[in-house]
Amino acid sequence: MNDYTKLHFETKAIHVGQEPDPATGAVVTPIYQVSTFLLPDPSEPGEYVYSRVANPTVVALERAVAALEGGQHGLAFGSGMAATTAAMSLAHAGDHVLITDNVYGGNFRLLHQYLNRYDVTHDFIDMNDPAAIVAAMRPNTRLLWIETPTNPLLKVIDIAQAAEIGHRHGAWVGVDNTFASPYFQNPLALGADITMHSCTKYLGGHSDLVAGMLVVNDKLYEPLFEARRITGGILGPFDAWLMLRGVKTLAVRMEAHQRNAFAVARFLEGHPRVAQVLYPGLESHPQYALAARQMRGFSGMVTFEIKGGHEAARKFVQALRLVTSAVSLGGVESLVEIPHDLTHQVMQGTTIAISPAMIRLSIGLEHADDLIADLGQALAAA
Repeated sequence: MNDYTKLHFETKAIHVGQEPDPATGAVVTPIYQVSTFLLPDPSEPGEYVYSRVANPTVVALERAVAALEGGQHGLAFGSGMAATTAAMSLAHAGDHVLITDNVYGGNFRLLHQYLNRYDVTHDFIDMNDPAAIVAAMRPNTRLLWIETPTNPLLKVIDIAQAAEIGHRHGAWVGVDNTFASPYFQNPLALGADITMHSCTKYLGGHSDLVAGMLVVNDKLYEPLFEARRITGGILGPFDAWLMLRGVKTLAVRMEAHQRNAFAVARFLEGHPRVAQVLYPGLESHPQYALAARQMRGFSGMVTFEIKGGHEAARKFVQALRLVTSAVSLGGVESLVEIPHDLTHQVMQGTTIAISPAMIRLSIGLEHADDLIADLGQALAAA
């Protein structure tokens, strides 16, 4: 096995875990579409036994993403929610979880409708306020769960600060790094214990797979590996192979996503029909200075609030011709959604509900001029 630790990100994305196949010399990692493996000693497990536990294609992917995140171990799952659920399993009955107040709707459901059945309590707090984190900590707080940038308001949370507070109070600290990708942000280097990705998004990058990943160091690997082994949430080999293909181009795609997002954000910021633009790369963003310090770039997500409320938001989305109305994000095509109606609908009526006039854009790899023209005509029609 080669030592890739001193290589650049782009090189790691292409080579780590993806050495030529020793059996055939294949340059691209093969799809090991197999459920079970020969046991050289019938009384002892070999390196691979059963693909619910480990699979060579999946392991190649785990090594690659762990290297990109600067972690020792990757654990691939069938979805981002499966990965998050495994991480949340660190909280046992009677434990408490603190989570970012602007949170993905799936995580809201996980805590509010599922884990509460098992006596795991939670609080949503403003993690931009260190005093609020300290005040919300309890003796039984087991886990701080951070999204940064958040979905969909793109709040940027100080990972190092939150990790210091969490560790001081004896809690693990996990970070959902989906929006930034490992190209722009590495939470483990900032003190986090767990990095999570919904790999369906930027890591896969082509809207053709659903996957999740946890990256951890030695201390948490065994309990999280056991959680996956027991519950059976491992990613399948074909989706792992697709994701390996996506990871190879992550660096060049993220640069292009960011370039287009900057152009779109600046256009929207100057448009009279737009009330507010949220993009961490704009100096108007509330945490711009933190984002510039903590991240190496600002990624491809842009959120804005349209004047005219919910009806104007609906008319805007319906008028778009190039940008596709769909959930998810991080693919090569630009997507748009109204979070209040879709991904965050479950939070309506709560104190952390999303404005019905808020629109989330996942900026793809089309030409920026074409995207701006489409957004402009839709704003005029709204």
